[in-house]
Amino acid sequence: MRVTRLFTRSPLWRRGLAAAVAAALTGACLLAVDAQSALATPPGIPSKSAAQSQLNALTVKAQGSTSGYSRDLFPHWITISGTCNTRETVLKRDGTSVVTDSSCAAVSGRWYSPYDGATWSAASDVDIDHVVPLAEAWRSGASGWTTSRRQSFANDLTRPQLIAVTDNVNQAKGDQDPSTWQPPLSSYRCTYSKMWITVKYSWGLSLQSAEKSALQSMLNTCTS
Repeated sequence: MRVTRLFTRSPLWRRGLAAAVAAALTGACLLAVDAQSALATPPGIPSKSAAQSQLNALTVKAQGSTSGYSRDLFPHWITISGTCNTRETVLKRDGTSVVTDSSCAAVSGRWYSPYDGATWSAASDVDIDHVVPLAEAWRSGASGWTTSRRQSFANDLTRPQLIAVTDNVNQAKGDQDPSTWQPPLSSYRCTYSKMWITVKYSWGLSLQSAEKSALQSMLNTCTS
């Protein structure tokens, strides 16, 4: 017993304990940051079963024309709060430790792109992707909407329609649907399919047969 008491009072032991606690806390902090970065995701992503029901309910029809389409017919980005517009709001939502200036522009932070698994420290390297592209929405029914409804769609923060991703990956996607483009990171395709399905379902948009088949294949990879 005496030996034990002497050991627990040893400065070396106390320094060793302090070092171990510090290392544990540092590791926990790093894990928390990584988890926050990896978990940054849009709201409203349904479960697999809910997405399946929504997919089954969507109208399948031939793709419409892009005749008359213009991005200007989907006004964005609009002011959301104070000086913050939709893009800046999503950058803050999806980023880690985001610092903004007086005009709400992100001057520093960290953004994890779930499409390709890349992490960026400059907002200029990140695009805000419309999960269902504006041109795709136009071809799927939005051509008959009012400008006000198209504006709401293009700035939808309630559903999983907007997400911060690597800029050149977003540009490679363009206005393609899942029959011709899917996230390079295959592990994210389950989530992507659920996002796409619920956006189309919520906004009453149609889909093509090939698009539905691709979405079903992606959804089949989901476990929940």
